[in-house]
Amino acid sequence: MAGGKAGKDSGKAKTKVVSRSAAIPEYLTAEMLELAGNASKDLKVKLDSLIKATMAGGGVIPHLHKSLTGKKGQQKTV
Repeated sequence: MAGGKAGKDSGKAKTKVVSRSAAIPEYLTAEMLELAGNASKDLKVKLDSLIKATMAGGGVIPHLHKSLTGKKGQQKTV
């Protein structure tokens, strides 16, 4: 009869093992993400002071559509 009793408990034991084995990587991932976030916040202050340059070609090229630029006194046609 001892074998039958062990068979009933084996399903519960497997469930606990599976849930714990899934919780460990989840916890480790959360810790790593938290540490990475903290490090990026710390480095942002340092890197911002190092980077004091204007990017060549960064920004928007000014462009006015031809219909918006007309001669003075001329009304737009709709």
